Amino acid sequence: MKLIIAEKPDQGSTLASIFKHKKQNGFIEIFPNDTFTKGAYVTWAIGHLCQLVAPEKYEPGWKKWSLDNLPIIPEHFKYEVTKDKAKQFAVIKKLVTNPAVTEIIHAGDAGREGELIIRNILRLTNCKKPMKRLWISSLTPNAIREGFSKLLDENETKSLYFEAYTRACADWVVGMNGSRLYSLLLQKKGFSDVFSVGRVQTPTLALIVKRELEIENFKSEPFWEVIAHFAINGKKYNGKWQNDGETRVKTKEMAEKVAGFCREKPAEVAEVISERKEFLPPFLYNLSALQAEANRRFKFPPKKTLDVLQKVYQKGYVSYPRSDSRYVTKEEANTFPEILNKLSHIKDYSHFFPLPIASIADNKRYVNEKKVTDHYAIIPTEQIPNVERLSPDERLIYDLIVTSLIAAHYNKAITEYTTVTTLVDGRAAFISKGKVQLEEGWRKVLNQKEREDEPELPALTKGEQGKTVKVDVKESQTQPPKRYTEGQLITLMKTAGKHIDDKELEKVLTRTEGLGTESTRAGIITMLKDRLYIEVKKNLVYATAKAKILIEAVGHEILASPEMTAKWEQKLKEISDGSAVPLHFMDQTKKMVVHLISSSIGQSANWSFSEEITQNFTPGKQTARRKTVTKIGPCKKCDGSIIDKGSFYGCSNYKNNQCNFTISKKILGKNITQKNVKLLLSEGKTEMIEGFTNKDKTFNARLFLDEKEKRVKFLFEEPAAK
Repeated sequence: MKLIIAEKPDQGSTLASIFKHKKQNGFIEIFPNDTFTKGAYVTWAIGHLCQLVAPEKYEPGWKKWSLDNLPIIPEHFKYEVTKDKAKQFAVIKKLVTNPAVTEIIHAGDAGREGELIIRNILRLTNCKKPMKRLWISSLTPNAIREGFSKLLDENETKSLYFEAYTRACADWVVGMNGSRLYSLLLQKKGFSDVFSVGRVQTPTLALIVKRELEIENFKSEPFWEVIAHFAINGKKYNGKWQNDGETRVKTKEMAEKVAGFCREKPAEVAEVISERKEFLPPFLYNLSALQAEANRRFKFPPKKTLDVLQKVYQKGYVSYPRSDSRYVTKEEANTFPEILNKLSHIKDYSHFFPLPIASIADNKRYVNEKKVTDHYAIIPTEQIPNVERLSPDERLIYDLIVTSLIAAHYNKAITEYTTVTTLVDGRAAFISKGKVQLEEGWRKVLNQKEREDEPELPALTKGEQGKTVKVDVKESQTQPPKRYTEGQLITLMKTAGKHIDDKELEKVLTRTEGLGTESTRAGIITMLKDRLYIEVKKNLVYATAKAKILIEAVGHEILASPEMTAKWEQKLKEISDGSAVPLHFMDQTKKMVVHLISSSIGQSANWSFSEEITQNFTPGKQTARRKTVTKIGPCKKCDGSIIDKGSFYGCSNYKNNQCNFTISKKILGKNITQKNVKLLLSEGKTEMIEGFTNKDKTFNARLFLDEKEKRVKFLFEEPAAK
């Protein structure tokens, strides 16, 4: 009898669903059939059933957070069953040790994490039974049947396990040592909080903080543009004055002078340059590209896209979600006509048919065996859903995947871009740009809206003459760099921080060394939110004061280098390819951590943080590890003490006598620091705080404590007598 172990309960149920079966407690019994002549059991993990043990399990003294205990590097890493999942582990162990079970079928997700989850469970059960590997890219009945008929030998995927295991151990070493190191050193600087550090999260955070500082340090400057309105042979259009290729004028006086010269003057078309550009349909989606697009279109956080995609995959409607490839094999491409034929009968897609291109099986833009990694691109399967029954979010994600496949069967889009130079009075040159779509091609399907910077221009020919009807001077300000959206952050992690023009993106992203993997990037962004390093407002990413403090402290260490982390990812990939040794990678990680500790302890004496960052820092929620509570000052209503309660400062006696004396952590947009609360409680007023914002008005004030009302109020400085 065989035991099939899936990664999640839903997947276990789907694998069993194509056979006659009976549900039991924590597993499913499959009755004898052509595939399993003696029957089989199907059970499942609940994601990661096992975790690396805490430091104190290796060495009791390691429980205490102390610089003297660093580095924490176990000789051998140990896993344990997660407490809340012990019941399911017991079910699996009982089945594994059942004498009737003669072979294990590893049916975890077909990727490195799935490999790690199931093999770790089997290690903890001391399983010595032979094992085969189910490796499928979709959960349709056809794919499941074919997968069970073509099981892999367990050695064929073992190197993926080595990669995932090495990755987990390296991340544990960096996280345990880095987090304790910086939390303890920054505590000495007055920042009482846990500063979580990670091999991938910290360089990602460094990219966000870098952009935050670029925005903060940006000095906006005014500039002017001269815009002329022309009438030539009954045709009207606008143009911008340019001098040596520059349309921006640095002074208003100069702009007015140019405008004054050009008003009511004759105008002539001096040059017309037209350029045709061809745009091929986009590649099929991998996970990063899909997350970036869903964020751009629907403002979905990357984690939400992955969660929704996982549900659609488990229902059998799309292929494996965590793929990093944007290509398919010839075998897959040959199934597209059948899939597309089924899709043509869905109302939402019927108007795209018949397709201009019947098959893309010979198109190397999409079909390239060598560029298919563990999985091919994310595509719809032959199992077509009733789209009306999908949830609204599932429908949006499914639609993106379907339309990307349909668009691949359309011709290129062709656009003509025109640049017109108009001379006013034979001297002043004005530039006008416009575009005309000559062939819609695949844009009929994806309808990607380009920015409407370039309106359509009338048909103009060199030598045509007319006049300047009107000339305006437009004042503008230079703009700071834009904040990242969560989708752009996924792309930035994929390129290890290389800023790439959108037009070049597809070429570069086909093979890059990035931060993290397809399956971990969304989790890293979620972790940065949870640990209060970033805030996301209206889909834009902001770095907090806590983030700036950590990245300032880490400085130029390897830990903050996206390029170096990308090289680590490349080394881990080589472990899965069998061309690198896990032991060497762990040795390098340990050396890096030892250097990080000695270097950071040495440099910490010179760390200095700006007053603004210090003012804006508020400690996060206290973890269970911190039993001690810092008393900030005496309560003004009872004999209790004011303590930091996470989102506000409040009385320690609240549970005893319901004392409701509180002080907000944020007042009119300004964070109120512990230092100022101490002053408020001891001296009755704070230091001068700059930048309170009330509607559109910004002002500076101290805070003072009204002893009668027991309330915090504003105290404004009297203007100095002249």
